[in-house]
Amino acid sequence: MTGIKVLVVDDEEVIRKGICRVMEGRGYQAESSESGFGAIEKLQKAPFNIVITDLKMPGMDGIEVLKAIKILQPDVPVIIITGYSTVDTAVDAMKNGAFDYIAKPFTPKQIIEMVEKALEQRTVQMQRAHPAVGPSLNGFEIFIGESEAMQKVYSRIKQVAPTDSTVLITGQSGTGKELVARAIHKNSMRCNKPFVAVDCTSLVENLLESELFGHVKGSFTGAVQTKTGLFKVADGGTLFLDEISNISLATQSKLLRVLQEFKITPIGGTKPIPIDIRLITATNKDLNELVSEGLFRQDLFFRLNIIPINLPPLIDREGDLPLLIGHFLKKFSEEIGKDIQGISPAAMSILRQHPFTGNVRELENIIERAVVLTHSKLIQPEDLEIQPTTNDSPEEIITESVPQSAESLKEAKRQVREKAVEPVERAFLLQALERNNWNVTRAAKEVGMLRPNFQALLKKHGISVRDHSE
Repeated sequence: MTGIKVLVVDDEEVIRKGICRVMEGRGYQAESSESGFGAIEKLQKAPFNIVITDLKMPGMDGIEVLKAIKILQPDVPVIIITGYSTVDTAVDAMKNGAFDYIAKPFTPKQIIEMVEKALEQRTVQMQRAHPAVGPSLNGFEIFIGESEAMQKVYSRIKQVAPTDSTVLITGQSGTGKELVARAIHKNSMRCNKPFVAVDCTSLVENLLESELFGHVKGSFTGAVQTKTGLFKVADGGTLFLDEISNISLATQSKLLRVLQEFKITPIGGTKPIPIDIRLITATNKDLNELVSEGLFRQDLFFRLNIIPINLPPLIDREGDLPLLIGHFLKKFSEEIGKDIQGISPAAMSILRQHPFTGNVRELENIIERAVVLTHSKLIQPEDLEIQPTTNDSPEEIITESVPQSAESLKEAKRQVREKAVEPVERAFLLQALERNNWNVTRAAKEVGMLRPNFQALLKKHGISVRDHSE
């Protein structure tokens, strides 16, 4: 047996059993369910590699099954079975995350080819999101995320890594700035030399200078022996200064001189020592603003900001949340020794609405706590120990105009990240409908959304256009 598990969902027994026989004949493990509800129960209890589901079923149809799968096991490909009369609906299902659809009647060869194509694509995606550790990967195994925002980060890393250019990494706390610095180093010509990381917030001013530049014996009280500075320790490699905004103006002046001359003078020393390093710095503050306030040297800022890389907050990494949750569930389940199968829809809903001001680091802590505390194989809301976002009224949240387009809605979400985003969405939908006389097609077009996606939001917020139709 290959170990590949296939779940077949169809209310017609002959089709259900027929597909299972075909899958088992190919060496796969096949299970079946005659209803969407039964399928979800199976998915909550065990992982599957692929799901094949009929589109039209009583009770819970294929679209609802698809949406549930994308919560329970988001990386599992779903193939939709449809009759010729419902092909258009199947295409809509693909827009909601289905891998592909196959129309009845189909041959065993056709369904096998589609399954193998889906499994092959899933393997590629999993390798890209969770690549195996190896020298050819150069550090990218530490990143989890396939969003457009993260793809831009990966691209910039690959561009800048082979050079010796100074890099300034910006982003909120918890976004992974040191991970980016390490990836740059591992993809550089200096990868076999030291990578030295310094947290500039963890050392007092006089100790920071000693750590960076070193000191000679007897240069100050407590200097009982000569110390090699981290600039010299990193010689030939990469020095990463995290939270660079916290160093004093005096130290900034000395750092600027180092970048101009590539020489350091230890505290108490008189002879400059040449160094060969690649400098990467990071900060969660706006250095431009600090420059304007006189707290950061403008000339140093120009030296550091040769290649900027900005890390997006988690709230802007659309689609990455399920991948990150899955990664952390697997990581902590293995570390703690629990058999956690996934996360319940209710718990996932809470996480989707959480502002994550601590970004990926906060999510990691939440999932670790949940894995430790849960008594179930499925993470439940109470395991998260975070409160669901309060659905305040739109008037309490929106102080300016309601968004007028899909793009401006995204910006509004960022602005109210500490509060509920759902009231913003609801106000956005209602005003778009009112401007277009409650015509869904025209409203969706005006705000720049596909009609099925607009309708999905209406359903999410329980908004019905029937009461307003003429």
